[in-house]
Order: sequence, then structure tokens, then C-alpha cells
Amino acid sequence: MRFFGLKSCDTCRKARKALAEAGHDPVVIDVRADGIAAADRATIIVEFGDQAINKASTTWRGLDDADKARDPAELLAEHPTLMKRPVIEHDGRWTIGWKPDVQAQYLS
Repeated sequence: MRFFGLKSCDTCRKARKALAEAGHDPVVIDVRADGIAAADRATIIVEFGDQAINKASTTWRGLDDADKARDPAELLAEHPTLMKRPVIEHDGRWTIGWKPDVQAQYLS
């Protein structure tokens, strides 16, 4: 299991704690410190499209309209913190966010 997120993100911290309590020990990739590998970024875009971009983030609000209109893959390459978090890869399946449907997949 791989966990893409931010160490400073409250949702990511809650998700990591819940995963640990459920017996998971994910490899954590801090997208700010570690970046997102090109292959992983491409897979995230294929899996989630523009839903991979967190349009409620401070980073997004700081972009001008021309940047906001750019390809999501380019945006994530330049601004990895724009990624909606967490993104979890487990056994070849990818999930995004930490809503009840995602929690049910990993915590039950």
C-alpha cells in the first residue's frame, strides 16, 4: 500500500492513523517533500482526471485563470500540493480522498 499525501494535512493524518489502527503499514509519499513520480502522476490522472485537483486548496485559489485552465498533469507536475488527498494505491487499485466509501475499503 502506498499513501500519497501531505504530512501537514489533517485529513491525511486522520487517514494514516485509521489505516495503522486497521493493521495497514503504508509507504507514505509526502507530495511536497518527495514529489510525485511521473508514472504515478500519469496513473492518478488516468484514474481520476481533473478530480485529482483539489480546487478548494490555497494553491488553487492562488493560480490565475490561465493556469487553472491548464492540463491537470502539468499542474500536478508543477504544484504537487494541488493533488486532492490522500491518494492510496493498494494492490493495483487507486482511491482518492477519505470519504466513508474509501474508508470502508480499507478499514472493514
